Amino acid sequence: MLLKTFNKIYDTDVGYSFFNSTIAIISSTIMFIIFLCSVFAGLVAPYNPFDPASISLMDAFTPPSWSEGGSSSFILGTDQQGRDMLSTMIYGSRISLIVGFASILFAMALGVFLGVTAGYIGGRYEIIVMRLTDVQLTIPSILMALLVNGIAKSVISQSMHSEMAIYVLIFAIGISEWPQFARVSRASTLVEKNKEYVSASRIIGLSNIIIMFKHILPNILRPLLVIATIGLALAIITESTLSFLGVGVPPTTPSLGTLIRFGNSFLFSGEWWITFFPAIFLIVLALSINLLGDWMRDALNPKLKIR
Repeated sequence: MLLKTFNKIYDTDVGYSFFNSTIAIISSTIMFIIFLCSVFAGLVAPYNPFDPASISLMDAFTPPSWSEGGSSSFILGTDQQGRDMLSTMIYGSRISLIVGFASILFAMALGVFLGVTAGYIGGRYEIIVMRLTDVQLTIPSILMALLVNGIAKSVISQSMHSEMAIYVLIFAIGISEWPQFARVSRASTLVEKNKEYVSASRIIGLSNIIIMFKHILPNILRPLLVIATIGLALAIITESTLSFLGVGVPPTTPSLGTLIRFGNSFLFSGEWWITFFPAIFLIVLALSINLLGDWMRDALNPKLKIR
């Protein structure tokens, strides 16, 4: 049964391309391992950085196990609070992945809705949406996220902002990433709406909503999936940047950005591992997602002959 399923997948163009691409296999494997570790962090991580009983200040600044003064109990060392670096990175990747996936899903939903409706309806509505998109593209994503975070801080109280920090971060990153989805979905919709199956749908009396989101949308998903994959890496990097600047998740919540931020204070005092390992982890995660996105761009391009 499994062999038949594998053969069916392998016989498709995308499956053939994947299993014959070393980069795609390696990058997807790394992503899969990181994703599993973040989901099952409670089972995989040696310690729980949220549990005060497992943290001791006496263990603070313990170097990696292979260094002088290291301990086999802490393979990658500990931070300034005595938390195991490997455990905090696993739990931190969970926060970064949650923010990354949620913000891209939000940006994709908003951008695709505006792009498909603008391309299909046209007229003044299309002009307004596209001008908003052009204005949004002139604002750097980091600056837009900082602006949204600043507005949120001025509107809600500090205690409530700390509780809702992840949601504010998701909205801030998502609202800065939707223009790419809107432009691509609008351009693809302009091509699709003139095809025969759309004309046939109109003739039999289907509503515009059903035509747009049940018939046109499935036919324009390929480029959107590529943008979403590459955008996921950008969203994770943006979250880490905002957390590094102190405007992301609260300092008590371990994320890759906050770990790098705290370790930066001790970088020149000899405790290099507090910054080094989270930074390498972030680079490997973002690079694997980008490489997978590059493969998807080629594999899902119908103009490129795979075999």
